[in-house]
Amino acid sequence: MIDLALRPGIRRAAASLHSGGIACYPTEAVWGLGCDPKNDRAVQGLLALKRREPSKGLILIAADIAMFAPYLRGLEASSIEQLQNSWPAAITWLIPNNHHASPWISGGRDTLALRVTAHPVAGALSRAFGGPLISTSANPRGLPPAKSLMKVKAYFGNSLDAYTPGSIGHAATPSEIRNLLTGEVIRAAS
Repeated sequence: MIDLALRPGIRRAAASLHSGGIACYPTEAVWGLGCDPKNDRAVQGLLALKRREPSKGLILIAADIAMFAPYLRGLEASSIEQLQNSWPAAITWLIPNNHHASPWISGGRDTLALRVTAHPVAGALSRAFGGPLISTSANPRGLPPAKSLMKVKAYFGNSLDAYTPGSIGHAATPSEIRNLLTGEVIRAAS
């Protein structure tokens, strides 16, 4: 089996992320935009590009749960097991914010949104990058999320630094969001 993380388009996108760029890639339901969550300038640029309020927070995706280790510190073993048993999937969990992530990512909230992606290209980009990525839908505020690369380019033109190859998954809606500690469903999947 060929490791998608070795494909030139994904390697170029990962290199762009390392240099502070914003990349576009397919996810389970829509095209996503991502950047290095540890690069505050890149995160601010992504928020400005989308015209997104910083207080809304952002989701982090990764290829596997081990990449989230710093963000999971302080969680009970049973909570980590619950996460492991639910991933990879189009389920985003709100976990207690241990403040490893920048306030740009958490939106200044007491929770942090994490997902181990089930999409092969998004996962490969995370592996090629070597860690978690910001993941947010590829659309400016108030417009529908892009379901095609043509729509992404119509929204953002030459403003993005990299595009990966691929196509979106078969999910009808963006990931379900659940609170890990309360079990509350914040955003249901259809």
